[in-house]
Amino acid sequence: MTAEMTVLKNGMRVVTDTMNELDTVSLGVWVGVGSMFEPAEINGISHLLEHMVFKGTTTRSARQIAEEIENVGGYINACTSRETTSFYIKVLKEDTALAFDILADMLRRSTFDPEEFGREKTVVLQEISQSIDTPDDIVFDYFQARAFPDQPVGRPVLGSVETVTGVDRKTLDSYLKTNYTPKRMVAAASGKINHADFVRLVERAFGDLTDKQGLDAPAAVYAGGEHREVKALEQVNLVLGFPGVSVTGDDYYTAHVLSTILGGGMSSRLFQEIREKRGLVYSVYSFNAAATNGGLFGIYAGTGEEEAAELMPAVCDEIVKVRESVTEDEFLRAKAQLKSGVLMALEHPTARSEQNAGHLLTFGRLLSKEEILQKIADTTMDGVVALANKIFAQKPTLAGLGPVKHVMDYDKVVERLK
Repeated sequence: MTAEMTVLKNGMRVVTDTMNELDTVSLGVWVGVGSMFEPAEINGISHLLEHMVFKGTTTRSARQIAEEIENVGGYINACTSRETTSFYIKVLKEDTALAFDILADMLRRSTFDPEEFGREKTVVLQEISQSIDTPDDIVFDYFQARAFPDQPVGRPVLGSVETVTGVDRKTLDSYLKTNYTPKRMVAAASGKINHADFVRLVERAFGDLTDKQGLDAPAAVYAGGEHREVKALEQVNLVLGFPGVSVTGDDYYTAHVLSTILGGGMSSRLFQEIREKRGLVYSVYSFNAAATNGGLFGIYAGTGEEEAAELMPAVCDEIVKVRESVTEDEFLRAKAQLKSGVLMALEHPTARSEQNAGHLLTFGRLLSKEEILQKIADTTMDGVVALANKIFAQKPTLAGLGPVKHVMDYDKVVERLK
């Protein structure tokens, strides 16, 4: 294992993963706070903050941030999820110090200029509108909200028009200073990187940061049920899901094997039965969305108005079948897919940085490649079937958007799953 980790005196963790064969470095800062930490009245503030740190600091304008990175051929971006917010840059190895200086400048010295603040709010509101106009995107927000009603984990990462509009500069600045604290932050780099040199960069930029009591994410309480919305669309967009497993749980890798068997590729049961054999859909897949405080196991499908009547019974039947048994061939194929996914990701420095940061935020330690592969190897066919029975025996959540009149009634879905 090439990863090295150092903890600064203030508790901030620094991890590097050396890939000497490369001429580039992927580096970033990952923060263990996202939308599931947000009170209802400021839902979307994590994502708004992600945008605003690009809009100028005490030493650089928004244009200068973009130009300084692109002057050296680099790439900069950020991402907000329910549990984390990340900021990352990829540059040539000789530009590592410049890249991290820009990143630290953004996170430590953003001014939240009033004019930029108003303009960027408009951009985020446009992003919310775009999401609402993208049915195979927004249906997942409806699904999440129905699974976890009136809870932070059930609210959209982007927030709403009302909550984003209501956030002011003082609240944004307070949110940054309160929640972007050293024990919640990981600086990670992969590629042609020297660990001691990178630690010095991080220490110089963040060593004076002090810890504070930030927001905590409340426990997620699953409810389930149905959200069905009629909308004039060409396709019906459906998500059917159940309470899943925690990312820290013993069944995490078993759940991934189950998802791969059920709907994880062209050889999966759902793809073969629903698309190849019946021709009901263009897109159908399953997913295992695990989080630290639980998770969701679900199935997405997009189909035509008339085909919708046949789709849901067919999906339910495949769920019932996987609760009865899995074959050795599909079990071994699923494990091979997971193993190759792990190893292929390790070929990309950005993925390695993200994985290492995620491990530290979730587990408080680094997981080796060998440990992950062993966990996949330790899954069993009996364990997959047992987990399928545990997950699919619970109350489902069904979200439907589009011409949904032919979609099976929720109560009939529940009955069919028995």
